[in-house]
Amino acid sequence: MSADAEIPDRPRPRLADTLRRFGLSGRTAVIAAPALWLALFFLAPLFVVLKIAFSTYALARPPYEPLLAWTQEGVLQITLHISNFLRPIQDPLFANAYLSSVQIAGISTIITLLIAYPMAWFIARSDEKYRNLLLMLVILPFWTSFLLRVYAWMGFLGQNGVFNQLLQGIGLTDAPVQMLYTPFAVYIGIVYTYLPFMVLPLFTTLVKLDQSLIEASGDLGAKPFVTFLTVTLPLSMPGIIAGSMLVFIPAIGEFVIPSLLGGADTLMIGRVLWDEFFSGRNWPSAAAVAIMMLVLLLIPIMLLARAQNAVVEKGA
Repeated sequence: MSADAEIPDRPRPRLADTLRRFGLSGRTAVIAAPALWLALFFLAPLFVVLKIAFSTYALARPPYEPLLAWTQEGVLQITLHISNFLRPIQDPLFANAYLSSVQIAGISTIITLLIAYPMAWFIARSDEKYRNLLLMLVILPFWTSFLLRVYAWMGFLGQNGVFNQLLQGIGLTDAPVQMLYTPFAVYIGIVYTYLPFMVLPLFTTLVKLDQSLIEASGDLGAKPFVTFLTVTLPLSMPGIIAGSMLVFIPAIGEFVIPSLLGGADTLMIGRVLWDEFFSGRNWPSAAAVAIMMLVLLLIPIMLLARAQNAVVEKGA
């Protein structure tokens, strides 16, 4: 063999072989990336909040005592304060805030569903060449800042806003109507903000609806309203449940909308947490309230998820 003969290149290890060495193959490799993402940006911050919840208030920076401390004898001491979790139970402010948040979020979800369902039905039954345009109009508000959109509603609902000028212009009222800083304004802000989250799941479900089932119901003599109640509505339940979860869950912890559009009487758990964190500087108490709210939210989430799975299994 001559010295100038080319030495064949060694086969380079493939990515799949490298992942297999670390025990990542198939489904495990696919799940690894989102699992790592959740661990870094959900579980890790949640662990920090949980750690603060078991601490106690201190005039320091940060304003809480450490959980781990070394004694003079060289013993590592762990101190957990359960009193932070007892305060939300003893103080009616937190219970009233949570119940008010559930009420506002529930009513807003129902209103959003009543508005979004006809919109999703219209988009699903429109010509295919117009669907993308209509869907783009639905998500168009996301192209602007959320805060700017809420401020825009302050201009619409103010004493000299567009709505009051319109009502006085057509002679329905002689004086401005108080719309801003009321629960009414909070409902409008939440419904407007989360409407696309209800429309998109409903559209995904309704566009796959078998039109022959609706035609068969009509051929059997059912009126349109009866067909809707017996055929269309049951088949669209997965979209209704998914959209309701996407609206109800974030609406409970909403802070910006009730702060800017709601008045002092609009009590929501998001504003209470803000006051505890930044006004009262009681981080352990606020962290405990946040953890308890997360645990309480798991109940409606599990019920909605269970209902959605039951509907899917029944449809299958």
